[in-house]
Parts: sequence; C-alpha cells; structure tokens
Amino acid sequence: MDSSGDTPRGPLLPDPGAAPVSRRTVLKGVAGVAGLAGVSAFLAACGAAATPAPTPAAAASAAPPSTGAASAAPPPASPTGSLTIGSNHSDPAEHKGMDAVNAAFTKATGIQVKMNTVDHNTFQDQISSYLGGTPQDDFTWFSGHRMRFFAAQGLATPIDDVWNSVKSNFTSAFATSVTGDDGHVYGIPVDYYPWAVFYRKSVFQTHNYQIPTTWDDFKTLCQKMQKDGLTPIAFADKDGWPAMGTFDILDLRLNGYDFHIGLLTGKQKWTDPKVATVFQKWAEITPYYTPGFAGMTWQQGADTLVRKQSGMTMFGLFISQEFAATGNPADLNDLDFFPFPAMGTPYDAEKALDAPIDIWMMSAKSPTLQQDLASAKAYLEFWSKGSTQLLMFQQAPGFIPTANDADTSGYSPLQKKAVQIVSQAQKITQFFDRDSRPDFAGANGMQSFLLKFLQNPKQNLAPLMNQIQQFWDSLPPET
Repeated sequence: MDSSGDTPRGPLLPDPGAAPVSRRTVLKGVAGVAGLAGVSAFLAACGAAATPAPTPAAAASAAPPSTGAASAAPPPASPTGSLTIGSNHSDPAEHKGMDAVNAAFTKATGIQVKMNTVDHNTFQDQISSYLGGTPQDDFTWFSGHRMRFFAAQGLATPIDDVWNSVKSNFTSAFATSVTGDDGHVYGIPVDYYPWAVFYRKSVFQTHNYQIPTTWDDFKTLCQKMQKDGLTPIAFADKDGWPAMGTFDILDLRLNGYDFHIGLLTGKQKWTDPKVATVFQKWAEITPYYTPGFAGMTWQQGADTLVRKQSGMTMFGLFISQEFAATGNPADLNDLDFFPFPAMGTPYDAEKALDAPIDIWMMSAKSPTLQQDLASAKAYLEFWSKGSTQLLMFQQAPGFIPTANDADTSGYSPLQKKAVQIVSQAQKITQFFDRDSRPDFAGANGMQSFLLKFLQNPKQNLAPLMNQIQQFWDSLPPET
C-alpha cells in the first residue's frame, strides 16, 4: 500500500515501497451539466489552467477516425470527489512525478486520488487478470497493439468525449497511437522516449573514441573499449524486456519496418531465414556484454555506465534518470547518445527506431467507475495538458511530454536531441512488448526465448526458431 492509502485490487501486488523497482519499472455530465463544455467549466471553476487553443491546422491533423460515440454508461450527476488509479511508475523519480501530478490535480479540482503503485514488471505480467478482475478507475499503460488488445477485449472504456475536448493539443501521430481497431479512442498520450546508443562524452573524449556510423565501426569500437578495460556494452536483462530493444533495432535495420511489425503480429513466420540473420548479427556483439547480465536489473546495468565501467548501452532515454539520481549535474550533462549504426541494407534509410508512447486509460470493470466516472474523465483531461506532463518530466527527464503546449524552453540539449531523432525517423515502433500481443511477449514467451538465445548465441538457431513459432501457433485467438 502506498502513501495514498489505496487498497490494491485484483491480483496485482500492493505498492512495494522500498522493494526493488523497475522502470518499465472529465468530461461528460459534471455537476448536472452535460457535454464537454460543462466539464471544462467544472475544471476552470476548480482552478485548473485552460489549455491554450492550438492552430486550426493542428486541430485538423490530430483528429482520429471515429465510428461513433463512446459506449460508456451515463455518468453520475456530480463528481464523487474521489478517484482510484493504478500506476506502474514505481521507480523513485517517477513516483515523485506521480505524487506531484496527483497533488496538482487535487488542488485544481478538489478530487482526492487514491493511487495503487505496482512495480513495472508485476504490473505488466499481471495486467490481463488485473483488468479482468477489480481494477482501479484509471490506469497507466502503453499505446499501440497493447492498448488495442485490451480495448478489443472490452477491458477498457472508450474516451471519445475526453479526446474530442483535448485532441487539438496533440499531433496526428499521437492520435493514431490511442485509436483502437473499432475507431474509438482509448487513451491520453502523455510521454515518449526514443531508444538509441547512450554513452558518456567524457569517456569518449578520454579515449578518443569516434561515433560509429556502420556495423563494422561499431564492432571495432567494442574491441577498442575492451582493450581499454571497459565493458563495451552495458547490458542487463533480469527484467526480461531490455533485450527486446536490441532485437527490435536489428530486425528494423536488417529486414525493415513492415517485416518487423508483421513478425510481431503473426503475419510473418519466426522460422523465416530473415529471423536467423537477426540472431546471427546479434551474436557478433554479445561477447562485449556485461558479465552476469541475466541477473542484473536495468538500473544496475545503467549504473556501470554512470561509474564509467562500461562504454555504451542500447537503451531508452529514461536511462537519464540514473544519471540524474547521482545528484551531480555534471553526470547528466555528460550523457549523450547516437542512433544505432547502419547495417548496410536498404532499410537503413527508414531510420526506424523504438519510441514508445505511454498513455493513461480508463478501465471497464472497476467497481467504483460509475460513481467516479466524472472524476476519472477529469483526471484523463488533466493529463492532456503540457503543464501536467511537465510535472512528471521534471522528476523523470527521460520522458518527453507529448502535448503541443508543453513548454520546451527548459529542455536540455539531450532532450532536444531526442525530439530531433524521433522527428527524423521514417518509421517508429512502440517496442517489442507493445507491438505484439501480451501473452506472446511476456515472461513465459519471448522474454524467455531471447534469454535462451543470449545464454548460447552460437547455438543451432533452427530449434529455437521452431519453438518460438510453435509457441505463437499455440496461442488462442486474441479476440
């Protein structure tokens, strides 16, 4: 149980508090006023700052497809003054960000927030049973296939009315990321972060290392780092999901976006020789990984980069949290990154990369949702504001706000570079475990298969690839 005092629901564990954590550890009918205008008036009356109106062009580009009105039940006549939320922001910095957001929301609206915080891995592993049981009213989750999967199962409530009120504050790309297969909207996008190769500038300067732009250059750099007494690539996979980032980028560079997405959604076969090529290329750099990586959390792996024991790492921008946590601004200022090197294929031109988008959603089976419905929607609308997203960003600078009205004047050069690399990408993916179905990507599926590969990269790949395909074929239909 966390400081909010909320009682956990469903199978999810209560807030672990000091336990190990992981990153990966409104608007219709308020106070008897129907419609979005009534909600906006409600928020304004409670002191919430209004979102500046974007340009008509931005509003037009942000509109998602729609097949009809949301199917949520009619809201109560007035807000209940309370709200329950489920959060996977268990990392200390992110938890502080959530506390700041919740305090600001309560100050603006008078609505009390009861938050159940669960470490990222537990939240992800148990999300299906959680949403099918007695979840909180609102919950944090991922965009893309992961969102659409639960929406299609009826475990999330569409929020078209909320989105219609705030959509002009987002680009069309973000609009697409929160639209379900049925055309309804199921989430508010709140942040994103690119994956790239991170390093310390001072380490590169000390050893006169050059930024590699090709695969051969990258491997040569690994060899130099190893000779200089560094672990070339900080890698830690106790959490299960970090390895997926490397698989993603190799498959995108070698086989292209279309094949990669097809592979993750069952349209391509894991027995395809193209998959073998990915594993074979991957095996060329595994000798440069951190020893004992299977027993290390991502934070422990990142800390080797912080302490200048390793030379670089393939990771998400939220690695910056570990540098900020030292309390020495020089450490964070020393962090930089470069795009994953070209592999010499036609798909290099796509400049594809993972840039996952985090969202807030509304559950369908919360036992308190109907009495809290207006408050639950108000909370989602509050998250659509750049000022709200910046409250999280100030604590967890690895998460870039999605809102058009977010004040970017305080962004560091690293954060501005992150925005730039995402804008230059021809293709953007949401990360393996968001672009594929949950029961395939989880601990009993691809996480274990990738670890099996990493334990013996030179193995005969045919049996492993057959096992992966057989596992996919054994899964029941998603719907």
